[in-house]
Amino acid sequence: MVGDVAYLERPLYLMRDVDLMLQLGKGTAKRWIDGYRRYAKQYPPIVRERRTGDDAVSWGEFVETALLSAYREAGLRIYHLRGVVERLRESLNVRYPLAHVRPLVDMPTMRLVLDAQRATGLDTDLWLVREIGSGQLKLSEGARLFKIKTDFDTPADATEKVAMRYHPLGPGTAVKIDPQQRFGQPVVRAVPTDVLAEQVRAGDPIESVAVAYQLSPDEVRQALRYEEGERAA
Repeated sequence: MVGDVAYLERPLYLMRDVDLMLQLGKGTAKRWIDGYRRYAKQYPPIVRERRTGDDAVSWGEFVETALLSAYREAGLRIYHLRGVVERLRESLNVRYPLAHVRPLVDMPTMRLVLDAQRATGLDTDLWLVREIGSGQLKLSEGARLFKIKTDFDTPADATEKVAMRYHPLGPGTAVKIDPQQRFGQPVVRAVPTDVLAEQVRAGDPIESVAVAYQLSPDEVRQALRYEEGERAA
């Protein structure tokens, strides 16, 4: 499991980077990952076990923040998930339960999510996993959005599959976020999306930009869509 942990704990971003990459409001990633104080009340983090004050964000923290983003995108209140994440962290003995053991992908671990939701008294309207009869489980819309955007695979020198790539525009699209490419910055193949979008905004035709970087015009359009904040359906 050492390789799995090392992959997820690799520091890659600052809090403000995560806000930009997941199209979150300013300061949202910091509140979710490290908690915050409002007046006299302290709100504990959802992603981290406890508040650290560290502005650096690991790949595992980014992935779990992406899940929270998809959850909120579906119109749900993400702070109610904190108890479920804590319980999964304890029962599975891993720091990043939603990025590490695929609880929203594999049936056995989906059942752990179901049990955690029940045990913490989470309102059924907010559940990530639902039982639909005859022992079948179904993901909520927020969990579905996260699942379709995330590739799970086994890193080198690892024993379990973890979240290794994230596709913010959805499966089969050109834009990806991969900690093994360009230090985890959003890219199309190996070209940063902000570089492609900047050239188009400067007036270069999409077709010319595509030729310059040996991409297709559609790949350049997807980079522009991502930089303009479009999300997967």
